[in-house]
Amino acid sequence: MIRTLAVTRKGEVLTDLPLQDITLEDYAWIWADFSTPTAEETLLLDTYFHFHPLAIEDCMHILQRPKLDYYENVQFFVLHALNERTLEAEEIDLFLSKGFLVSYHHQEKPEMDEAWQMVKAEIHSRKGWSGGPMAAAYTVMDKLVDRYFPSLYGLEDELADLESQGGNESVEELMSQVFNVRGRLLKLRRTIVPMRDLMYRIVNSQHVQSNGEERIYFGDIYDHLLKLTDMIEVDREMTADLRDSYISLNSNRMNSIMKTLTVITTVFMPLTLIAGIYGMNFRVMPELDWKYGYFGVLLLMLVLGVGMFRWFRRSGWFK
Repeated sequence: MIRTLAVTRKGEVLTDLPLQDITLEDYAWIWADFSTPTAEETLLLDTYFHFHPLAIEDCMHILQRPKLDYYENVQFFVLHALNERTLEAEEIDLFLSKGFLVSYHHQEKPEMDEAWQMVKAEIHSRKGWSGGPMAAAYTVMDKLVDRYFPSLYGLEDELADLESQGGNESVEELMSQVFNVRGRLLKLRRTIVPMRDLMYRIVNSQHVQSNGEERIYFGDIYDHLLKLTDMIEVDREMTADLRDSYISLNSNRMNSIMKTLTVITTVFMPLTLIAGIYGMNFRVMPELDWKYGYFGVLLLMLVLGVGMFRWFRRSGWFK
């Protein structure tokens, strides 16, 4: 599907005109959005706009790293949107010129719909560069970056819940959740960091911008991406701390279990020795003929067991 937004030189906004019926020279600027395009629609990138073959090839090969290329009077951007369900990156390509903006994406994205409605509504309410294709490109990038925040905030909430767990779950389950959150943070990082690097290049590029106002707007997006990367690094450090805490907790539990088993084993060692001695089949054992020998040995075992238990307790083995 291709939708179009055309602004006449008198400032009138026309939408949903067939692309083949639009002559670029007759309009101040246009925005053509290729959403889940067919093969025939994709051919228009070459037959109508005459974009460079390498740029068109990049549109067809998914998934490119975010980048900025220059082709004569056209800047080509590869951007990454975020799938909020899977946290996987989805590519959005932009062709930017003084007279048009062309967006190309293989999936329908709500960010593009939001940007489309905002650009259409603000054409008459904003002045200067804000009403042209550069402003439309900025709006698309801004909406893409804004969509990163809810996913990261959701992961931070999960980390806060994990940090406040009071032993309701086993260490194995908590460790599994920590590694799950850490893996999703890594997915976000693989999307956000390349976008941050791309935005840094845009902010410092003289090809894309022509005045200080544009630098301020794109710098604002760059600041958002810096904030996102800082949040990700802090969250990754938090997952590492939680992981180390759970490992320490598990080690302490294992030490406690081993200490308990050691105490039990140590208490029963002399008792087992006594039982072993009287279990030997020697014919001459004086205690075997004693009337109260059996009860005497049991009493000895009881005294030994209780005495060792109290000695271990005084020594702090149960603390």
